Amino acid sequence: MDLDIDAASAAFRDEVRDWLAANVPRLPSMDTAEGFAAHREWEAELAGARLSVVSWPRAYHGREASLLQWVLFEEEYYASGAPGRVSQNGIFMLAPTLFAHGTREQRDRILPPMATGAQVWAQAWSEPEAGSDIAALRSRAVRTEGGWLLSGQKTWSSRAAYADRAFGLFRTDPAAQRHRGLTYFMFDLRAEGVTVRPIPQLDGEPGFAEIFLDEVFVPDADVIGEPGAGWRVAMTTANNERGLSLRSPGRFLAAANRLVDLWRARGGPESVGERVADAWIGARAYQLYTFGTVTRLVEGGELGPESSVNKLFWSQLDIALHETALDLLGPLAETDESWVDGYLFSLAGPIYGGTDQIQRNTIAERVLGLPREAR
Repeated sequence: MDLDIDAASAAFRDEVRDWLAANVPRLPSMDTAEGFAAHREWEAELAGARLSVVSWPRAYHGREASLLQWVLFEEEYYASGAPGRVSQNGIFMLAPTLFAHGTREQRDRILPPMATGAQVWAQAWSEPEAGSDIAALRSRAVRTEGGWLLSGQKTWSSRAAYADRAFGLFRTDPAAQRHRGLTYFMFDLRAEGVTVRPIPQLDGEPGFAEIFLDEVFVPDADVIGEPGAGWRVAMTTANNERGLSLRSPGRFLAAANRLVDLWRARGGPESVGERVADAWIGARAYQLYTFGTVTRLVEGGELGPESSVNKLFWSQLDIALHETALDLLGPLAETDESWVDGYLFSLAGPIYGGTDQIQRNTIAERVLGLPREAR
């Protein structure tokens, strides 16, 4: 593991810190129409400073920053209290998939408007009977002249209520085995045959939506990878969702530091103080684990099933950290919107990106090499 920060990376970190200090806005919730539009504008402002996708090529609004510099950017971003990224489904999940499996034409067409927020993407994976077990999906795509006709239902689609486009898997060979005969598509949420039905959350805001597709035409140019090989392509998306990009350590370092400040201001029983220390240690451990991942990737390694270890760790850390904050606040917790909202969101961590139970199975079978349970 390389923990050294070179002079260029340190200068980049300082530049990012100064720019964020001068420009970070306070925005309404991105799960409202007004807030979604404001977050889209924020993405454009980031892109104007070439801070939207710092690790991407310059031709796609990036800086060609190193992985270490990207981690430093994320730490500064969260430490500044900057808004959540409305483009995260695109820039953190679809984009790595396009870099690994897409064509040059797809990257040239899709990535620039993604980087600027002009085109926001929804993740359309889960179905009513295929959540973490994505191979059980029933949505289908049938060959037609020049492309495919997509039909079926997707649910719990993040950002779909206001997004422009979506990406997901569809079954193109019904006779194939579960993990075969799947194809990875991109499609327009405003295309003929698409119905988007927002799903209100507990706060009434539609952070998710159901998507109904009735013979929606998608051209061959919007297929990622080879038809029928969608599972392999999807694993790139899943590994990024569970691993390095979607939940960078900066998010938890910022929350852990806020928790320490809260403890110093309020005090409390020794047992709660120990939990504060555990949360801070956990955030630092995740940071160091990420540095190890960065070192491995720089040396030519790949994100593999080990990303499930990552996902399992941060999902549990997030809940424990926010529960500790609420216990410190006691009855006043109901008046602190930031900690309450963070806690409610943390409860989704063990579900999205593959449930913790699925991650434990993956770790057991694909990391530790344990046998499958006899059935």
